[in-house]
Amino acid sequence: MKKSLYYRGDGTFTIVQFTDLHWQNGEPDDMLTRMLMERVLDAESPDLVVFTGDVIYSKDCVDPRQSFRDAVRTVDRRGIPWAAVFGNHDTEHLVTRGELMNVQLEHAHCIAEAGPQELSGEGNAVLFVHDPETGRAVNALYLFDSGSYSELPHIVGYQWIQRDQIAWYAARSAAIAAANGGEPLPSLAFFHIPLPEYKRVWKKELCFGSKHEGVACPPVNSGLYAAMLELGDVVGTFCGHDHVNDYWGALNDIRLCYGRATGYQTYGREGFPRGARVIKLQRDERDFATYVRLDDGTVILEPKEHYPKGMDN
Repeated sequence: MKKSLYYRGDGTFTIVQFTDLHWQNGEPDDMLTRMLMERVLDAESPDLVVFTGDVIYSKDCVDPRQSFRDAVRTVDRRGIPWAAVFGNHDTEHLVTRGELMNVQLEHAHCIAEAGPQELSGEGNAVLFVHDPETGRAVNALYLFDSGSYSELPHIVGYQWIQRDQIAWYAARSAAIAAANGGEPLPSLAFFHIPLPEYKRVWKKELCFGSKHEGVACPPVNSGLYAAMLELGDVVGTFCGHDHVNDYWGALNDIRLCYGRATGYQTYGREGFPRGARVIKLQRDERDFATYVRLDDGTVILEPKEHYPKGMDN
């Protein structure tokens, strides 16, 4: 039976976001990734872990299913609830998304769901964080499969979250608000590939953190951000994909956040250590706190500020 998520007695709930592990076959770099995860989990004792895609690099995995098991073992064996959304590299070779979803679900502490069969992708789901005293849902956490690569021959680039997924989200969001007396539940959203709005927020708004590469978003804007804005529930989104970006910025009261790349089996940047993003919820508060914890234990509580051109600083 799937675990339910609850606030702690002190009214806090901690999420650790690991992203872009690119786990392969247990090579030395994979062991560095594991040690980093162990250190972060020791320091944070999270209530939930979310892997935001590219958990494995399937092209170089001898057995992608086993590689996925090995990658998440660090979390699962501690009994921490966890879920993963898929990235573009998880299912490029020898394994399908459906097969990897089944691997997720075989784990005792995985709280992900395969999601509606008719929807694009695998693992589209909504999780709830509850009040331990009343049992009521306080927050919703949306998981989206952001796909891999464009399936339209005349459009080159990464895939976008599909219209049927957005319609599903809108229906779920409206139903959740209706069950909450018409008030939207403060919500977070997790996916792998950044939305086009991640480009816009860096250009137009004050951002916090680093941008060392271009935003590799889809060439098509399918409208997920607009739906979130209209429904008024999502206060923060979290993605990976771009390994040497870790900034966040607010666009119309939705904070668009990158994780911090965790895996050593993939490209990085000298002077930009691997790490993880930590997300802190406070019961009955609409906002959240977030920071990055690095591989050496350093916590970046005050990331550098980026002012767009023309903005007073």
